[in-house]
Amino acid sequence: MSTAPFRSAEVVSPDTCTHLTGSDHITSLTVALRGLTDSVDTLDRWGRLLADVLTGESRGRLMAAGNGGSAAQAQHLTAELVGRYRADRPPFSAICLNAETSSLTAIANDYPADELFARQVEAHGRPGDVLVLLSTSGRSPNAVTAARRARDCGLTVLAMTGPAPNPLAAVAHETLAIESEWTATVQECHLVALHLLCAAFDAAVLAEPARVATSNHVQVVE
Repeated sequence: MSTAPFRSAEVVSPDTCTHLTGSDHITSLTVALRGLTDSVDTLDRWGRLLADVLTGESRGRLMAAGNGGSAAQAQHLTAELVGRYRADRPPFSAICLNAETSSLTAIANDYPADELFARQVEAHGRPGDVLVLLSTSGRSPNAVTAARRARDCGLTVLAMTGPAPNPLAAVAHETLAIESEWTATVQECHLVALHLLCAAFDAAVLAEPARVATSNHVQVVE
């Protein structure tokens, strides 16, 4: 039995309630995910870009960062590359800037808060590397500053945000913007987008002829 498609008008607005529960949460996520479908080609292209950078002659690296829930998702992304997403393959260089606790506290102690990620980008980034920034609002000052610093250092900046336009989208080379007023919905869609990005990366890396060995001497534990 088919059901009628959800319409954006059915999504409860933050103006009328403080938080989503139950079916309202599901409705909000369903509408946003249908919008994310339009970005699948973009995520496939990002995956191929990452494959080019990380398997290229210079063996570039990925850096990622975010705040709060987005920090957890940035760490999720780098873990998928250093570990694996699905298929066995070699590890790739990926650094989660918000997980560097000693660096974070040292920078926060000695420099303005906006420098939290930017100083790490300047330290670790090399021309051609990729920086992925996640911000549900797209207005996080430390993310915007990091994007500017990354561009100055010759990195490619990819952003995942909430509704555009926003300051981070204006600075990044490319942005995937989730059109939802709800922070939780934006974060949930970002997680789906990250998995699609990882899948596209693996597909590009392991496509015949594979750019890397498809197995190694370490046994994969299921």
